Order: sequence, then C-alpha cells, then structure tokens
Amino acid sequence: MTHDLRSKIYDLRLDARVARLATADAAGRPYVVPVCFAESGGVIYIALDAKPKSVPPARLKRVRNILANPYVSFLVDTYSDDWSRLSYVQVNGTAALAETGSEHHTVAIPLLRDKYPQYIDMPIEREPVIVITPTSVHRWQAVPNSEPKGEEDRAGLDFAALVRGRHVVRRFRPAPVPRELVEATIEAARWAPSPHGAQPWRFVVITRPELKARLSEAMSAEWRRNLAMDGGDREATEARARASHARIVNTPVLIIPCLYLADSQVYPDQKRQEAEVTMAVQSLGAAIQNLLLSAYSLGLDTGWMCAPLFCSEVVADALGLGEGLIPHALIQMGWGAVDPLRRPHKPAAELIVMYE
Repeated sequence: MTHDLRSKIYDLRLDARVARLATADAAGRPYVVPVCFAESGGVIYIALDAKPKSVPPARLKRVRNILANPYVSFLVDTYSDDWSRLSYVQVNGTAALAETGSEHHTVAIPLLRDKYPQYIDMPIEREPVIVITPTSVHRWQAVPNSEPKGEEDRAGLDFAALVRGRHVVRRFRPAPVPRELVEATIEAARWAPSPHGAQPWRFVVITRPELKARLSEAMSAEWRRNLAMDGGDREATEARARASHARIVNTPVLIIPCLYLADSQVYPDQKRQEAEVTMAVQSLGAAIQNLLLSAYSLGLDTGWMCAPLFCSEVVADALGLGEGLIPHALIQMGWGAVDPLRRPHKPAAELIVMYE
C-alpha cells in the first residue's frame, strides 16, 4: 500500500461511529447497509455482531454478496448544517471473511471492542470478520486543507447555538494552542456559581510531552489493574489502554479540573458536611461546562474524560499535585483532527417530570 493511500485511509477519522458498506451480488445488484468498523494498517474491519437480525450472520445479504462478488465500496461521511464542514471518504476495495483464529480476526476483535464498548459483552469472536483491503481512496471536503479555525468562526453564535454546537472530539491536530486561548477558557470557568462563592476548584494545565506520558502511564497501570479485577479480556484491555494512551499524549492541551475543599465551610454534623462536598462537586461541573462552552466559542474542540475520578490519588502522585487538590476529570483541548462525536439527546419533554 502506498504512503498516499495509507494517509487517506488514516483520514477515515477513527472516531466516526458509523459508515456505509456497499456490496453487489454476482449479477451486479447493489446493496447498502450501515456498519460499525475499525481500521489498522490501512485495513478496514467490520464485525458480524449480535444486533437483532432476521438471519444468522453467515446468511446476511452483505456476506453472501461478498462471497459471490468481492468488490465493495465503503463510505464515511460528515453532514453539518454548516455546509462548509461537509466531507466524505470513499474507499473502493476487495472484501473477504476472516475466520476465527486467523491473523486478521485476532487483530480485529480487540480493535472493535475498544472502539465500541457494546461489543465487549457480545461474542463477536465466534463469528467471521469482514476485512476490506483498499485499492483506491477518494476524499472530499468542502474546505480543503483548512487550517485550525479561530474565534471568528463561532464568536457570533448565540447562546443556544453554542450549547447545541459544543461537542466531543477525541483526536486532535498537533498544532499548539496559544496560552491566551487556554487562559480565556479558565477565565470563563471562574464565573461559574459555587457554594458561598468559595470557588472550590482549581485547574491543572499540561502541555509538556513528558508530563502527558507520565500521567498516561500511571493511569493505564491503574486501569489495567481495575479491569483485571473485573475479569476483562486481556487483549481487549490492552487495545483500550493503547487507544487511551494515544489520546492523552497526542492532545495539545490537557486540563485537569480538581476539587479544592480547603475553603469550604465545616459543619459539626455529617449530613451537612456531605452536602457541602456535593455542592462543591456540582459547582465544579458548572465550571467545566463554562470552560467547554468558552473553548467552543473560541474555535477550539474539547473532550471530557472522567478517568481521573476513578484514580484521583494516582493522578495527583503522577503530577506531584499539592495537598488538597482532588482530580475529577481530564479535558482534552485543541483543534479536532476527526469529526465530533454526536450522541443523541432526549427532547426536553422527556426530561421534565413536573411542570405545574
């Protein structure tokens, strides 16, 4: 595979959650179906999973077509109401089935489980995996070779547009983020409501590669230990750990919001003291939301990772944080190299339990 072709495959944006697979039978009759996928080394893997189907996996139309006619097309596309952000990557190639125990099957299963947690409890290892070997790739985007966008792109958005537009990105361009932009997001965070106006939070900002690596290694060791206690599959655990490490070390700016209770009120009874801590945690969430919205308004992309909440002491030790700082989250910040994750949100009518 040429370097140029491999580069275009990399642009499939591994965080994309769904793609379209087009197959055709021996007579050339086309068939298109949405699929979940993973990619490694320029090869695309698609599981035959346990989502509800009317026939066994081996009798699926896409499988029968591939056995009769191996030529396929594979499409990852991005739609936005802002048509300057439209893009797609189309891969043409040949498809085959990798049976259990084969090299491709062994590679594919942990990759797919790392990307889709739903697969962890599905016995996808019992079924073949569709393997696509690309022969050509066509990439299109509305604004080719665009540089990281800045404040002018989103500064004019009203509040509703900011709230709806804010999104999660997991992979970022290597471009450094100016310090003044980072500090502007923390300036927004400090205006969040807090109990008694105490602002019981602090923000650790990390840009040095060696600190990112140290943090990732410490968190990965604790994560592996926890997953081992849960009886998780070793290969899946290692794949997830590698993916998490890459996310952390390749993000331009990491911000770790920490709970800081030194200035909180002290009560003689346990109930009110616990409420004081809960109020502080609630206000930390409000501060983080301010930070995320500010970043989005400045043209930056972010991702919210909760991992430090499960190993706060490990994170504090790895970074040498002062006493009283309790890490609660890890915010990735930079300019996205992939399409944002867009999870569905319930309508307001489903969230209101009383309106009298």
